[in-house]
Amino acid sequence: MTDETGVTRRAVIEGSAAVVAGLALPGAAHGETPPPPRDRLWYRQPAAKWVEALPVGNGRIGAMVFGGTAQERLQLNEDTLYGGGPYNPVNPDAQAALPEVRRLIFAGKFAEAQALANAKLMAKPLQQMPYQTFGDLLLDMPGVDAAGVQGFERELDLDSAVATTTFVTAKGKIRRIVVASPDLQVIAVHVEGDQRGSIDLDVALQTPQRASVRAEGDLLLLSGQNLDAKGIAGALRIEARARVLPKGGTIEARDGRIAVRGADSITILVAMATSYRGAKDVGGDPAAITRAQIERASAVPFTRIAADTAKAHQALYHRVAIDLGTTPAADRPTDERIRTSETTDDPALAALYFRYGRYLLICSSRAGTQPANLQGIWNDSVTPPWESKYTININTEMNYWPAEPTALAECAAPLIDMVRGLAETGAQTARDMYGARGWVAHHNTDLWRATAPIDGAQWGLWPLGGAWLCTHLWDRYDYGRDLAYLRSIYPLLRGAALFFVDTLQRDPGTGMMVTNPSLSPENAHPMGASICAGPAMDMQILRDLFDQTAQAAEILKTDAPLVAEMRAMRARLAPDRIGAQGQLQEWQADWDAAAPETQHRHVSHLYGLYPSHQISLDETPALAAAARRSLEIRGDESTGWATAWRANLWARLGDGEHAHSILRFLLGPGRTYPNMFDSHPPFQIDGNFGGAAAIAEMLMQSRGDTIMLLPALPRAWTSGSIRGLRARGRCRVDLEWRDGALARATLTGDIAGRRTVRLGGRSVEVALAPGRTVVLRGPELRG
Repeated sequence: MTDETGVTRRAVIEGSAAVVAGLALPGAAHGETPPPPRDRLWYRQPAAKWVEALPVGNGRIGAMVFGGTAQERLQLNEDTLYGGGPYNPVNPDAQAALPEVRRLIFAGKFAEAQALANAKLMAKPLQQMPYQTFGDLLLDMPGVDAAGVQGFERELDLDSAVATTTFVTAKGKIRRIVVASPDLQVIAVHVEGDQRGSIDLDVALQTPQRASVRAEGDLLLLSGQNLDAKGIAGALRIEARARVLPKGGTIEARDGRIAVRGADSITILVAMATSYRGAKDVGGDPAAITRAQIERASAVPFTRIAADTAKAHQALYHRVAIDLGTTPAADRPTDERIRTSETTDDPALAALYFRYGRYLLICSSRAGTQPANLQGIWNDSVTPPWESKYTININTEMNYWPAEPTALAECAAPLIDMVRGLAETGAQTARDMYGARGWVAHHNTDLWRATAPIDGAQWGLWPLGGAWLCTHLWDRYDYGRDLAYLRSIYPLLRGAALFFVDTLQRDPGTGMMVTNPSLSPENAHPMGASICAGPAMDMQILRDLFDQTAQAAEILKTDAPLVAEMRAMRARLAPDRIGAQGQLQEWQADWDAAAPETQHRHVSHLYGLYPSHQISLDETPALAAAARRSLEIRGDESTGWATAWRANLWARLGDGEHAHSILRFLLGPGRTYPNMFDSHPPFQIDGNFGGAAAIAEMLMQSRGDTIMLLPALPRAWTSGSIRGLRARGRCRVDLEWRDGALARATLTGDIAGRRTVRLGGRSVEVALAPGRTVVLRGPELRG
């Protein structure tokens, strides 16, 4: 990550002939901002449903905390607990059938092509493996009458990553605290009372996995095997340990539980692991792992565990601070704020949503863990919606949209690691299914890094999933400009590009190069199918893939012949087209008006506007106008994640009022659950991340070496500030605005370079140098 000192210096602002004094960043060390005001989600009643419970996590393990009184439930997850085991889903008939499928598509026989593809091209099994719950930790308090509890409150402190429940019983005040330690790799629960000897507690573990639980002394042991799934035998050994450490009182193992009576306080430590070591290696020892974790954590007082957890969390969380203004609505419980968000003036709710998105990414994706899946790491089912896996035709990518601009680059490390794994399994799919070099991944993957097309040709026969993920690898370079990192990922970019060099087909009608077979993700065209050749999104992603791979090769001074081949291929890709409605066409033919779902949730053909930069107001105004028209046709209101994507797209179009209107809809009941989880419905975490990215996009955008300040600031956020955003090229951006106008922008670069800074219709060039700040004040950039 960047190392920004914030030291006071003077800097020359070239282009405006102004010289301004750089300002120190108060309290900022190593690129951090001062701690933000205490941020929390809070409630006056326990969670009655899973989507009311509060999430804690350390990237690998997590818990949903219900905040019960007579009984508390912590629903537990571990990020490698998927069903099944290693498998190769490539259909052995695929390569032989592929030429006929292509011929039928080019002949316009789409329904026939789709039927043949379903019969011969699709994966076996047709679905991938589900992410699953580990089980529950149950804490029963004998003698506590839930109806007689008073003074109840539960909260999730986003700043310290701690969930706390407090209430008063006949025996006095009870406080229960839960954290997920990234250092010790345990969920730690602490229960204390304000009266000596007032804590009676029964502790139990339960699981739907093929496992048993036994109690020994102060320890609960859960051990067994994961479940079979989709016809694939379970191959993982699993284990969880819960140690119960009372202060005072008595402890006894009985009836598969640990019973504590008359304690002053109790700490429970929970460790979980599976035997997963990789997509083809299930030889780990979960018993040894959890034993070591519990023994290490048992030697550390809970106060230290909580303090160290907060410190590790804040090292990332404190990098960005946001203030969008506040009103009295901010003092109300979180669920009440969500219920009335569309009719109440509550700008602080959007700021809380932004902070929550960053909190969730920190808690569900850390170096050495699995990437955040459709539900992050939080899932209470063995058969979750869409298997709670990785949908890489938008949802997984959306999970990581806020990583770079909101200073959480480390959280993208698991995604990069996953792409490395997909390149291995995807090479087999490319060879066996397509007879091609390189590697390919279709629209979904799972723990086992399956890359063949799944679900059905109408949804799954889309070969651009790996290519889209590669744009995230490039973004990590573009933000950080680290040559060693670029060398490490170049083979992944190269392999993804090689696949399409080998498999693109010449469209006999236009002479352009297109993908075939493919589809526009999850949408159907009016020719009675989804399958087609060369949808707009494919062409846009491939323009990025070829550009970024070629640029990487040139920076690294390698692969000149391949660079020439890619640039030539890129020039032959079918271009974006504007249809009869003035819209950006989703397909090669102008089918949009007659498509079965004109307001479909996916807006795949607008990838070129966001997250890509191929379409912009200043460089491609006609295409930008067509993208706007497409958005108008599609409508603003959709599923949770699709609403978040629309907010980002309107922000790219510079329409802050429209983006804010969509964001306000996203934060309302029906799209946001009481615990602020995004509602697809059901819960999908991508909307949380997409919404956080949209807020950042409204306040700052960067493209190449150009930085756009307040490009989509809505009137609702009249005055405010944001500190710690990141622009491409290792540059930190701090902003303050008053009465809808920029008051001050502070740029801090880690590497020398020039940036063009834009505000409205004005721009200025600045020279950055390591350790120096450049301060721009409103009048210097006001258009």
